[in-house]
Amino acid sequence: MTNPIQEPIAELRQVTKMFGSKKAVNQVSFTIEKGSITAILGPNGAGKSTAISMMLGLKDASQGEVLLFGRSPKDLKVREKIGAMLQEVSVMDGLRTREIINLIRGYYPNPLTLNEIASLSGLTAEELNKWAVKMSGGQKRKLSFALAIAGNPELLFFDEPTVGLDTSARRLFWQTVRKLADQGKTILFTTHYLQEADDMADRILLFHQGQVAADGTPEAIKAKLTRRSVSFIVDADHQQVKELLHEVPGVTDVYEHNGRLNAVTDDTDTALAALFRAGLAVRDIRIDQGSLDEAFDQLTMDQGEAV
Repeated sequence: MTNPIQEPIAELRQVTKMFGSKKAVNQVSFTIEKGSITAILGPNGAGKSTAISMMLGLKDASQGEVLLFGRSPKDLKVREKIGAMLQEVSVMDGLRTREIINLIRGYYPNPLTLNEIASLSGLTAEELNKWAVKMSGGQKRKLSFALAIAGNPELLFFDEPTVGLDTSARRLFWQTVRKLADQGKTILFTTHYLQEADDMADRILLFHQGQVAADGTPEAIKAKLTRRSVSFIVDADHQQVKELLHEVPGVTDVYEHNGRLNAVTDDTDTALAALFRAGLAVRDIRIDQGSLDEAFDQLTMDQGEAV
């Protein structure tokens, strides 16, 4: 028996969003599957925040269709299934942290308990009893995360979630996100910390000038947009080794970094063979695909228009 095809959790169909004559999002289509962790990346003005705003029902598409769970993002049944942690953190005056959390819990049919929320968000008993307006920036970020997960949603949006968090808090946050994904939650997030996307995302949607310029796993995007390199240590005149490598077909650059020579080439085997034929005693050989930062820079080199 074949398994029934699952409906996408989120879907954009040929979506365009206009601000005056500017296209913030231009004919974008993609689907998000249940249980996935998707990073939406791009430079400022690339369209990623606008896309998320439309998925949250905060902005309407100028053209095309945005669907969550097969319905409009503004549908009440849809809103019961989503949670969001946005960049701006605002709190209600005159309420303690636990009171705000319980207030938000009351809007959902099957919320997490206060203890579950505190455990997942890292909020301490002292912080739960604190007046919300007196919380530090990092504590408010934790509260924002707590409010996002309070309703036990199926789909979570995180917009630059670790800004303002220290290293320990960032690590706890991503450990919790992985735990939520393992429970079947679907995660969409934006971040300027590309290493977070590389480490956490199953899939990356890379926006540029209002369109999805790359879509795939971190490994696939790095393979498509970066070049491999081989680095090594050699006890020989580095200038002579550089000249030798520059003569090898496919080598586009040779440079020195921290006492190591690096040759940029898609054919690392040919580069190494040339070194061995020359009788050079190379050691500590490392082959790298390139980083997500390099892929990002390669794709967004021309920033173009920004909205």
